[in-house]
Formats: sequence, structure tokens, C-alpha cells
Amino acid sequence: MTAVAALEVHQFPCLSDNYAYLVRDPATGRTASIDSPDATAIARELDARGWHLDFILNTHHHGDHAGGNLALKSRYGCTVVAARDDAARIPGADVLVADGDSFDLGGQRATVLATPGHTRAHICWWFADSGCVFVGDTLFAMGCGRLFEGTPPQMWQSLRRLMALPDDTRVYCAHEYTLSNGRFALTVEPDNAALRARVAAVTAARAEGQPTVPTTIGAERATNPFVRADSAGIRAALGLDGAPDLEVFAETRRRKDQFRG
Repeated sequence: MTAVAALEVHQFPCLSDNYAYLVRDPATGRTASIDSPDATAIARELDARGWHLDFILNTHHHGDHAGGNLALKSRYGCTVVAARDDAARIPGADVLVADGDSFDLGGQRATVLATPGHTRAHICWWFADSGCVFVGDTLFAMGCGRLFEGTPPQMWQSLRRLMALPDDTRVYCAHEYTLSNGRFALTVEPDNAALRARVAAVTAARAEGQPTVPTTIGAERATNPFVRADSAGIRAALGLDGAPDLEVFAETRRRKDQFRG
């Protein structure tokens, strides 16, 4: 059996704090944009590489994720792939998918993971063979998305689902929020040595203008307070010893909503 070459991922910043991702199957040249935060920037990067855009794989409907769909579709004739439950809110949606569906990008296969919480129909794209997942605004480095449409139980289950992926899975988040997330994380788990070390590394990286994404599932397990509801340190800091994990998560999210730092 011939091994499939790893998915090519080209990451670049756009807008104020978004990351855009072009993913390409090296065997066929088939290329997709994960979301469309900035059509002009995406087209510039495609054209600089001589790549043709075949697909847009949307995670959710917000403007900084789907706002470039129609412009890119007009320019490249690409196919927009989106969650069936969000079809009415995804501009130009052509192919509709649901949880557990597979999508083939040339020789690369992505599995659709339903991760409601940030929005009611948010999905992630997991390329298992290449060990990477594109998580939109569900999971951030040391953070998670605000609950604009979903509920704490929905987001908690979505995060648990992502944490079930292999530790070495590379996690491509949609925003550069890591430094602020790390500062908040220290307020609820100050004695976590791995967290302190990571925040120091992130601070140094950002001072040099370096990205802090991608992260990994393993790094998030060790340092992200939103997936560490069983941490004795977090429970003590929140005054929730003995509380259900969901309650710990919900209180952590509530405090982050009020955090300024």
C-alpha cells in the first residue's frame, strides 16, 4: 500500500488577529481554504504559489470566517463546503456535511466533527492521517470560544471530543489569542508549572512577532483551563471543590468573559 503524502498547510495572518489556512494535497494539487477571513489576502497567497482554490471548508458562519466566500467563489469557481445545519447562514454553500461525514481533498480525507458551543452549528475539520485538526473558534491555545449561541454543556462536550484526539494532533486555531488566554489561565491555575513555562515561552514569541499557533492536543491538555475541569488547583481557585466538571467549566468561561488582560 502506498503511503499518502502529508497534507501541506500554509498559514498566514490576516485581518486584526485571524489566521488563514490553505491546505493542499501534494499528489493532486487540490487546494482548500479553511474558512475565508480575508478574500484579498487569500487570493494573494494562492497566486504567489501558483495554487488554484478548489474548495472552501467553512467552520461557522461568522463574517471573519465566511465573509470572503462569495468573492473567492467568483474568482476561482471553488466549491463551498459547510455544515448542513448552517446552510442558510454560509454564503455560497454548495456541499452540505454533517457530523461524521468524510470529505476528500485529492488524496487527503477530512472527518467532520460537530462542535457546537461558539455557534449552534460549528464544525471542525480533522485530517487524521496528517495528524491535524482545524478548529475554527471552538478551541484556542489555552482558551476556547465565547458561547454566542451554544450552551456550556454543548461547549464542554465539544471540547471533550477534541481532547479525545491523539496528543500529537496539531491544532490550527483561527485567532492569535494565546497571550491573553495564558494570562487568564494563570489567574485560575497559578501553580501549574507547565502553564507558567508555556506563558513565558508565548510572551517571548509574541515579543518577536512569532505565531503561537498551531498548538497540540497534548499541550492543551496540560495547560488549557477550559479542558482541565478536573484540576484540583482550578477547583480551589474557583471555590468549586467537589463540583461537577461542567460547573467548573461554566464558571471558568464566565470569568474569562469578564477578564481584561
